[in-house]
Amino acid sequence: MRKTLLTLIAIGLLALTIKAQTPAPTPPKNTQKISPGRIVHVDTAVVTKHTVTIKGKTIPYTATAGMMPVWEEDGRPTAGVFYTYYERDDVQDRASRPLVISFNGGPGTPSVWMELGYTGPRLLNTDDEGYPVQPYGFKENPNSILDVADIVYVDPVNTGYSRPVSADIPKSTFFGVNEDIKYLAEWINTFVTRENRWASPKFLIGESYGTTRVSGLALQLQDAEWMYLNGVILVSPTDLGIERSGPVQEALSLPYFSATAWYHKKLPADLQQKDLTAMLPEVESFTINELLPALSKGGSLDDDQKKAIAAKIARYSGLSEKVILDNNLVISYNLFWKELLRDQGFTVGRLDSRYRGIDSKAAGDGPDYNAELTAWLHEFTPAINIYLRNDLNYKTDLKYNMFGNVWPWDNKNDHTGENLRQAIAQNPYLHLLVQSGYFDGACDYFNAKYSMWQLDPSGRLKDRLKWEGYKSGHMMYLRKEDLATATENLRKFILGAIPKAGQPAKY
Repeated sequence: MRKTLLTLIAIGLLALTIKAQTPAPTPPKNTQKISPGRIVHVDTAVVTKHTVTIKGKTIPYTATAGMMPVWEEDGRPTAGVFYTYYERDDVQDRASRPLVISFNGGPGTPSVWMELGYTGPRLLNTDDEGYPVQPYGFKENPNSILDVADIVYVDPVNTGYSRPVSADIPKSTFFGVNEDIKYLAEWINTFVTRENRWASPKFLIGESYGTTRVSGLALQLQDAEWMYLNGVILVSPTDLGIERSGPVQEALSLPYFSATAWYHKKLPADLQQKDLTAMLPEVESFTINELLPALSKGGSLDDDQKKAIAAKIARYSGLSEKVILDNNLVISYNLFWKELLRDQGFTVGRLDSRYRGIDSKAAGDGPDYNAELTAWLHEFTPAINIYLRNDLNYKTDLKYNMFGNVWPWDNKNDHTGENLRQAIAQNPYLHLLVQSGYFDGACDYFNAKYSMWQLDPSGRLKDRLKWEGYKSGHMMYLRKEDLATATENLRKFILGAIPKAGQPAKY
């Protein structure tokens, strides 16, 4: 009996030895299983296969979710930047296949908004106007631009799953206009090199603060990484560091006020009965030709002129002449959001003024909260957490930061509008598309137009600059009608910005 037991133990030990000496199967290229926990794995990737039906055609694609390092000059990683990369499979010539590099804003938010709301192969569950619905989740995006371009969505440090490798690394390494641009340009170089996409036509798309980011990146990629783009797309752009103050800043908000008042049926009947895009040119003309000069006169404006201007502002804004006169013809955004529907007991949203909120009291000079942002966090947060874990199989206990701590943020020396102008001037292939929502009060549409006018004061680049407006807010794509139109316009822009074979980049 004892001999038999010793024999069995020996056989068992031999089996364990054989198993230990058998080499583990080699994982597929660029894949690595992510262990649960809150450790930052700075260089990982999980690859999955999918299909999506776009415009009635089935598109097979590979999705890669992972981290890629930000490098110190000495070659050590300082952070892991999380990304999701979608690459169409049935493509024979990857060299001519466009690559779109996508950023959102904040600063401090990840790329979830455009990934699940706009251009990606999966689309957030919402109603037709973008409001939350349950059950939470997502579906195929029949309007995704994956049919014409591969896409990588990038989450800057402290957004999404992206993190520094150590708390000892100074925040100033990442958190500033120019610091953000510098490390992300180097990260893009690493990504393009690893994925063998140097030959591909390249496009940057940014939303909100992401427009500041990609405007700066356009020049940084040229100057520091020697990487030249075919297009830059600005969705709901910031001021891009373009100076506006005093009367200019105070006047430019009126067309947005008018669009919002039109939506909430607060305009006089003759204006209200017109379509929005037919009504707004009258307001824009008044803003530039009458309001701006009047505000420039300040206290020298006589009483009759002041009352005449106040009457027109009231006509176009939906506010009372008394409120306008009490504020010396200058209405702040906060006051407008509080005042427009005060008599109905509602506020209007900042990022999308179609949304209504309810404050604790009717009095006051601004809303208690952003009604639209609360709704968006309500629907996007569950969806992205479900999607990354279940669809893309990226499993980690790191918290997905919808809004990460990126403060203090250094806003000094923001010359990103001028950076973008230089990039376009230096690169004859480079085109610009600007997309705005008429009901966006954070990055309003008329300020976006103004930025584009000032971007090219000579007028010599205007054949490569285009602006588009949509009847929705900051995330104009959340309105289903605008999603279909805006993505189709992206397709046309991307394909139109690719030169014919052999066409040189020269003036």
